[in-house]
Amino acid sequence: MKRKIVLLLACFSVGALSAQEEMSDVGFVAETSDTLISTVSTSAAPTPGSTTIEKKGLFRQKKQKDIIKKGFSFGPLPVVAFDQDRGLQYGALLNIYDFGDGSTYPQPRQQWYIEASAYTKGGQKYVVSYDTRHLIPHVRMSLAGNVMIEKALDFYGFNGYQSFYDFTNVKALKDAQKAGDIYTPSNLPNPEHMTAFYRVDRLVPTFKADFSGNIWNNKLLWEAGYHFSWFRMRSIDIDRVNKGKDSVYMFSGQTLFDKYKDWGIIPTDEANGGFSSALRLGLVYDTRDYEAAPNRGIWADVHAIIAPKFLGTTHPYYRYSATFRQYVPIIKDQLTFAYRVVYQGTMGKSAPYYVLPYITNMGLNFDREGFGGYRSTRGLLFCRLQGLDLVSWNSEFRWKFVKFPLLNQNVALALSAFFDGGMVTRPYDMSYNPAPGTDTPALRDAYNLYMSKGTKETPHMAAGGGFRIIINHNFIVAVEYGMPFNHQDGGGSLYINTGYLF
Repeated sequence: MKRKIVLLLACFSVGALSAQEEMSDVGFVAETSDTLISTVSTSAAPTPGSTTIEKKGLFRQKKQKDIIKKGFSFGPLPVVAFDQDRGLQYGALLNIYDFGDGSTYPQPRQQWYIEASAYTKGGQKYVVSYDTRHLIPHVRMSLAGNVMIEKALDFYGFNGYQSFYDFTNVKALKDAQKAGDIYTPSNLPNPEHMTAFYRVDRLVPTFKADFSGNIWNNKLLWEAGYHFSWFRMRSIDIDRVNKGKDSVYMFSGQTLFDKYKDWGIIPTDEANGGFSSALRLGLVYDTRDYEAAPNRGIWADVHAIIAPKFLGTTHPYYRYSATFRQYVPIIKDQLTFAYRVVYQGTMGKSAPYYVLPYITNMGLNFDREGFGGYRSTRGLLFCRLQGLDLVSWNSEFRWKFVKFPLLNQNVALALSAFFDGGMVTRPYDMSYNPAPGTDTPALRDAYNLYMSKGTKETPHMAAGGGFRIIINHNFIVAVEYGMPFNHQDGGGSLYINTGYLF
């Protein structure tokens, strides 16, 4: 799941900035469902009652009193984003901030977030959240509901390279479609030349209640929560996929998801999804100087997920995750080396296949989907890696090559170069195990043929670069491109979003 570009290009016009000042003057950064909640602030998070430094030109400075916000502020905004995995995202969001008597400014006493958006490749998203630091003394509480509708979600199988991705044929079809050439799928022996072969239909409503509090010096925090999800999984609607297409481009036959069910790789009792009712516990250590665009510090967390049957989970599972991030300044406030290592594992022999794509998050964030894509390993196909245990890494240089004041905003332009990767370290069981009475020689031959195309799992790697516009340290417009080292992971991806990956 990805952060959206909250369409604030209008921030470069005086009129829009004036309106923004009336809406919200917030320097507080929070996230719900990978969407940047904070709007572009007109100041860089000052202490209440203090003055801020406003640059005039490139060198002169002038002190100016900060306006302390009180009461409620509303921020209705459009949502626009793009990546090659899900297409163009469009919709609307509403931020509501309550600053009370202003004593907590720039941090709101409580905030609400509402979003409705859709993707051009068949997805829809609906989010409602509430966050407060004052309802329960010394405890931050985050409540959120989310509905994701995916008519054609990426599904590339399990265990990385053990599941073959037919890049050559997929690219041949796409190139023919772009050129308007006559393309004959029958000339290719495998159905994998159709993109629809790697798609599945999924509906996931989610509710979560997360709590966090201070253990030591507001740097070491505890987290606890409850997450409930219903996964409805099914084959894609072939008629919908083929609607409006020339006959030579229509998909016929089975998807990879269908084949996995027939072969018994996906058990019959799990195939249609199920309920996940889970308790979560975690610890967080955070010494970042800025949340959205850190120059120095460490951000690490560990989490455990407990989803037993007595809580209502259809297929019980137990998982854990550990993430370590560090930001190393090379040139103060200009050049930073940042890296992240993520390990996600399963306690016990297995977990239902439909929970494998998710990377654990708590607080205002929903679980992110990976590994592969903008929020995990850039350049790789979305959710390319699925297994019981996985490791991923990200490393990048971030260079803020110029800073300047513009229309009362502190603006920085930045370039980045990154190297990302990951691999399955504990595989999902892909043994041939069809349902009783369904085994046939043809079915077994199809399984053996597919498995013969796979290879031993090795690291999946990609590299690329990006450009960012950073406003007041918290609002970040990002454009990035990543290219995998192996065509089994795709042919490269363009992302237009907000923020840094981590």
